Amino acid sequence: MRQNNNNKQEKRGLTVEVRNGDFNFALRKFKKKVAEDGILQELRQREAFEKPSIKRAKAKKAGRARWLKKLAQMNGDVPLPGNKTKR
Repeated sequence: MRQNNNNKQEKRGLTVEVRNGDFNFALRKFKKKVAEDGILQELRQREAFEKPSIKRAKAKKAGRARWLKKLAQMNGDVPLPGNKTKR
């Protein structure tokens, strides 16, 4: 059975505590938590319907990018941001 504890507030979702009135610091922390959790990315994905074939193509492209990044790290090559090599 569940016990009701009215003294303790239940925290749901992402929370950040503002300390010493430093709102800017708390806002930066909150933005970082939102980014790490992927909330905005998921929201953008759900905004519009995406055909399953396009989902598969994006997943395949992302997987290939991860693989190429891993190969570059193993070889000691450091790829420049935005530089795409075609094979």
